[in-house]
Amino acid sequence: MATKRPDFVGASGPTKFKPPQIKLPKKLVSFIGFLVILILLGMVLVRTCFTYIRPNEVGIKQVKIGLNKGMNDTVYGPGLTFVKPFMEVMHRFPKQVQVFDLTGNYSANIQTSDGFFVDVEATVLYRIVDPVKLIKTLGPGQNYITQGISPKAVPYLKESLGELTTEDFYNSPLRVEKADKARDLLNTEMQSKGIEVEHVLVRYFEYSPEIQRNIEEKKLQDQLVFKNQSEGRAATELAEVKKISEEGEANMLITLQEGEAYKVTKEAEQNLYTRTMKAEADLLVQLAEAKRTELLNEAMRSIGADKAVALEMAEVLEGLEVVIIPTGGTGGMNPLDLETVTKLFGVKEESSPKKSLPKPQIQPLRTPEGGANDAQ
Repeated sequence: MATKRPDFVGASGPTKFKPPQIKLPKKLVSFIGFLVILILLGMVLVRTCFTYIRPNEVGIKQVKIGLNKGMNDTVYGPGLTFVKPFMEVMHRFPKQVQVFDLTGNYSANIQTSDGFFVDVEATVLYRIVDPVKLIKTLGPGQNYITQGISPKAVPYLKESLGELTTEDFYNSPLRVEKADKARDLLNTEMQSKGIEVEHVLVRYFEYSPEIQRNIEEKKLQDQLVFKNQSEGRAATELAEVKKISEEGEANMLITLQEGEAYKVTKEAEQNLYTRTMKAEADLLVQLAEAKRTELLNEAMRSIGADKAVALEMAEVLEGLEVVIIPTGGTGGMNPLDLETVTKLFGVKEESSPKKSLPKPQIQPLRTPEGGANDAQ
């Protein structure tokens, strides 16, 4: 069911709504149209007559019609550059490092020096250093890839990496050395075309399943050999340590025995020295006793000794209260006559002349060290 649009009700009743109409002057409309056409023509002119070179690019102008026909030697930098329509063309080339990947179906199939095949994925990093030489030798557009880097990278990789054996691919320093050789070979070819190859990087390599299995088995065998060699060296070192330990213990026992022998020797020397000193001391004592006895005997034989004997006898007779002795006749004696009493006991008035005893010889004292100390 259709709805009816409501009428607006004004002061004088319902009326129909009419939007306001704005009329521009014809001159203004003509000016705006002319300005729009001028802007469009300017844009077309800029797009047609000027080429914009980005900050990471350089440009080489090619003259198709007119004087100086061909490639110019002038290198244009970033910015807008005037190009005559239909007469000149601006060819742009990147200045930054370019990456060319050999991966997937484009990987290099390398035949090793021992006759096996290895799929190698690599990356070539290069830079355009002389765009004039590049465009004159390889041409404009992407020819520097299709006719420059691409057809040369794989052959040089095969030439350099093909010098490796299958196992050498696991040797990182050797693999990098051969990749650098491929870079140098590629540079020899590309520098004459205005391209410098900075790096050739081997990213990944893959063997066939059978070769991979054989390599893994050989690596396991090598690891087993290395393990056995390490165990052998460890056993040798352990035997050497045991030998050194036993020698150390033997040296310790020998040193202890030498110490015990030295102790016994010193104790024997000490005992010998002690016995020697004791014997010499006993000898000196005995000699002194003999000398004392000799001097005593000599004193008894000297003048006045008879008086000493008489006094001794008097002391012996001191305890007697009654002594009966004959006082007359041949055997009689007078106890008060001291001279008679001394003769009775056998004491002579004159002693025999002195006889000097030989002076005892004292042997020098010997120490355990073999020296001699003279007894004074």
